[in-house]
Amino acid sequence: MNTISVQTIRTGKTHWSARELCLAAVMTAVVFLATFVPRIPIPLGYAHLGDAAIFLLVLLLPSRPALLAACLGSALSDLLGGFALWILPTLLIKFVMGYLVLKLAQKDSSIPRTAIAFLLASLWMTAGYTLFGALLYASLSAGLASAPGLFLEGLINSGAALLLLPVLRRNIHL
Repeated sequence: MNTISVQTIRTGKTHWSARELCLAAVMTAVVFLATFVPRIPIPLGYAHLGDAAIFLLVLLLPSRPALLAACLGSALSDLLGGFALWILPTLLIKFVMGYLVLKLAQKDSSIPRTAIAFLLASLWMTAGYTLFGALLYASLSAGLASAPGLFLEGLINSGAALLLLPVLRRNIHL
């Protein structure tokens, strides 16, 4: 039987400290707000700045709560924004997106390497949402209609994250 204490929650062999849980909750709120508030309509959904938040959190903070926050904050925005159909695709797409940045850029990578990681993650996001759009709406043309807006969103989020990353690296000490 799993026990719950003030310090940790134990599930199998995975321990989450109270600090990690709190960090994941705050980061989930950051991703949610960056995704939900500046919503710009595009075919099949909306563009936002949540991916920039995901990129930054994954590189600046502990990876496990950052990846959880990427998934949950984005999915919560879909739920509350009227796009519940997209929750499962979002969970998968945002996890892989964050994981790609984590593995390709790592915590102390150079700016060019980080930019490449952000762009590859954005390409994954564009391809993932295009594919799921085609599946969910049973129309390849419907899925493809969202691709230009999604790619532009990825470029904007990559640029925003690249601008903020040096400033945040100097000021975040966890």
